[in-house]
Amino acid sequence: MRVSKNTVVAFDYELTDSEGQLIDSSADDQPLSYLHGYGSLIPGMEQALNEHGEGDSFTVTIPPEEAYGEYDDELLLELSHDNFEEAETLATGDHLILETDDEGDLEVTVVEVRETGIVVDGNHPLAGKTLNFQVKVQSIRKATKEEIEHGHVHDGTEEH
Repeated sequence: MRVSKNTVVAFDYELTDSEGQLIDSSADDQPLSYLHGYGSLIPGMEQALNEHGEGDSFTVTIPPEEAYGEYDDELLLELSHDNFEEAETLATGDHLILETDDEGDLEVTVVEVRETGIVVDGNHPLAGKTLNFQVKVQSIRKATKEEIEHGHVHDGTEEH
């Protein structure tokens, strides 16, 4: 069987940046399992997995535009302490969900806490980065009718 729309794919991966630094890996966990063809993965990875078979191993380099997008300087904001319920407890690296008037909820990371305000970054942590993956396809199966209707895997191994 080959990876195609409406298949459930489980794969192991190792993710490194352009300098070869390890960013993430499935080595200490179960393989990542997802429903192919439903946008569950970054576009470049889903495309790279397409038509591979069980047991295939490959390397793929994914540019920012096919991953988490280019870094957007406009998403680096300094906001007043008044915008945060518990501003005095915030620290660099904290992750928050901000409610916006026009963009809906925005997930941000606290970059700096200043006397004048709190600097947050709304970019994904991997935005603007070229990603290098080592991949091994562990299994492929046909998706169930329920998984297709719901658009995700139901066997408990889907991405959290």
